[in-house]
Amino acid sequence: MKKEDQSYLYLIVLHVFIGFLIYGLPFASKIYGYFIYIFLFFYIIKKQNRNNEALIAAAYVVGSEVFLRMTGGNPLYEISKYGVMVFLITGMYFSGFSKGAVPYWLYLLLLVPSVVFTTFVLDFDTNIRTTIAFNISGPVCLGLASLYTFRRKIALEQMNNILLSMGLPIISCMVYLTFYTPNIRDVITSTQSNFETSGGYGPNQVATILGLGMFIFFSRIILESRTKFLLVINLIIALNITYRGMLTFSRGGMVTGFMMIALLLFFLYLKSNFRGRVKLNYIIVFVTLAMISTWSYTSFQTGGLIDKRYANQDAQGRVKESKFTGREEIAQDEINIFLKNPIFGVGVGKGVEARKAETGDGTLSHDEITRMLAEHGTLGIFALLILFFTPLFLYLENKFNMFLLCFIVFWFLTINHAAMRTAAPAFVYSLSLLNVQLGGGSKKESKLTS
Repeated sequence: MKKEDQSYLYLIVLHVFIGFLIYGLPFASKIYGYFIYIFLFFYIIKKQNRNNEALIAAAYVVGSEVFLRMTGGNPLYEISKYGVMVFLITGMYFSGFSKGAVPYWLYLLLLVPSVVFTTFVLDFDTNIRTTIAFNISGPVCLGLASLYTFRRKIALEQMNNILLSMGLPIISCMVYLTFYTPNIRDVITSTQSNFETSGGYGPNQVATILGLGMFIFFSRIILESRTKFLLVINLIIALNITYRGMLTFSRGGMVTGFMMIALLLFFLYLKSNFRGRVKLNYIIVFVTLAMISTWSYTSFQTGGLIDKRYANQDAQGRVKESKFTGREEIAQDEINIFLKNPIFGVGVGKGVEARKAETGDGTLSHDEITRMLAEHGTLGIFALLILFFTPLFLYLENKFNMFLLCFIVFWFLTINHAAMRTAAPAFVYSLSLLNVQLGGGSKKESKLTS
């Protein structure tokens, strides 16, 4: 076995052990959580960000966020977003940021008026500082991360390492879930999102990160499996993450992951020569059969309830009235708030209070787009347009960035069903702005493309 393959295996085993350890000794999650931030901060400083260590560190924080929230290991609930920002600002201190990142400076400026406005309109008994921080930390994290990544050149091999850094703690999460819910049939009795199979935490966030992990390790099957041994290891991990993700019964994150895999395969197929397409045909058939097998096993384990869940049916097979569990009503209310306050919106964090006053429903929004409209008004529309079109213009410059569209799809779909509750959509979006250089990429990929 090659040395690099051994190192990869050691990393996998280590994170399997972390998942098992935290299940057996819950207090270890606190130690793990503090260790991550302290170690990674000094790691960036020691390396002086010569090889984009800030991105490696930020990726690891993003991958571990939901697992640490699930197990009570995060020093602070929102620390992952702040951790990403601190790491990337530290990286910018050593290696600078792109002078051409004007769109993202403008994006950050567009967020300011509503932040100022909200200090005057929030209810008297509302904690202004925490309310603003909770609602603006995600968008600001995206903006700062984008300042770091905008047109920054990076080798494909480095990109795969960044994704691996994000994927490793997801392995720990998968192992923890396996021990947390060993008897699936005992806890799945309906087609609702299931907290028991989600480690006792929010199924939406858990499925989001597992869907991302599924994509990461399927991409490694295609691009980073140099030997049959690595192929088997990556396949086992990818299928187990897929299985655990489907068991959450939360559809958004898993559908997003499937779409990312399909986009990556489609991109590689278009860019491949004849020989590469023949190889990809085998890979596509193999991946499809693996997915069908995993789905069939999940269906067997859940007594067919997973089929009904994705068909939007209840346990008795009746079609549910709402496909989005009532979230569309919240989105409609936020659109109505925007129409009443079209310029500056109602202010950051005021959207929930406004909806509660009008409808009596104080549920937090799951849709970042309608939240931006309600709370930032027309300025929010301009901010969203910057986010949507800038990476597409970059794609026209570098059509060989195989991950760009995958990352944009992850960001767009995730903020539509999970808002920006986690750092994942902000950070993954910023990765789409990197200028990925194929020359330093994997040998397998270079054989596939023409």
